[in-house]
Amino acid sequence: MSTMNDRIFGILLITLAVAYGWGATQLPAPFGGSEAVGPETFPLLLSVVLVLSSLYLIVRPDPDNAWPWSRTGLELVIAVVVLVLYAALLQPLGFILSTTLAVGTLCWRMGSAPLRAFITGAASGVGVFLLFNFALDLALPLGLLSFLEVS
Repeated sequence: MSTMNDRIFGILLITLAVAYGWGATQLPAPFGGSEAVGPETFPLLLSVVLVLSSLYLIVRPDPDNAWPWSRTGLELVIAVVVLVLYAALLQPLGFILSTTLAVGTLCWRMGSAPLRAFITGAASGVGVFLLFNFALDLALPLGLLSFLEVS
């Protein structure tokens, strides 16, 4: 029965990867037309890696694993919920705010003080946003912060 746990988890992860990949294809095309590397490139790559990893779990499960039905199991469920909400809120809230909430919540759940956790989340959101927008020239959604957009 323990090999079934990995297979069930692999199927759930494939479902998540497909949903994540589909969400990436819904990102708007960058201004000036389609490019070889657009805002959907990195999420699509992550989706492919997740599908391949999930297939490995299904094909070659660990025979000695067991579901962590303790506090660790609860934290894993919370992490998955946070990541699903992150994907759902990315467009309406924008990259910076949704990343702040997701990273902050995950840091807090891992034991960081709430203020420190959300400062880390905000720094991560702003840092990655600046990297993608200015260094890599890939537009990420601003959402509620669209008033900050420089023309």
